[in-house]
Amino acid sequence: MPNKQKRFDVLLNALYADVYRYAFWLCKNKAMAEDLVQETYLRAWKNFQSLKDEKAAKAWLFTIVRRENARQYERYQPQLVDASEVSLVDTGISPSENSECFLVQQHIANLEIEFREPLILQLIGGFSAGEISLILGVNKNTVLTRLFRARNKLKQVITGRTMEKGESNG
Repeated sequence: MPNKQKRFDVLLNALYADVYRYAFWLCKNKAMAEDLVQETYLRAWKNFQSLKDEKAAKAWLFTIVRRENARQYERYQPQLVDASEVSLVDTGISPSENSECFLVQQHIANLEIEFREPLILQLIGGFSAGEISLILGVNKNTVLTRLFRARNKLKQVITGRTMEKGESNG
């Protein structure tokens, strides 16, 4: 048992930042992301014996995060507040300080889920198309197509133009 605990701790501590970053991208809320990571690690501990290759641990954990997020989303009951009763808090950060980063994040968030999900797995997780195909349960060629389309959609939105049919992607 101690050997299992030590292996688990070393492995998950090494991957914590990536797992948290992915969880945060999925739910866009710090507290929910922390809960999501905690639930992910709990499930990972319970099923640690099913991890055959520790090199696949990152993809395994991202799959658990993704499934756990879906479970939490099913249970989530947002508290509704009357907007007229809420005061805006000044964060001290002007929009221009992070505007490019914020806009790119917003554009990624606005992509359809079929394009956003593989792109986030590639950008945040650093996964290959093959690994993403295993996490999402789709064909590798489908992943490659979705990544290509996601990047093109972002490029079009960021450059402020749409490509006409027959126009080259250059």
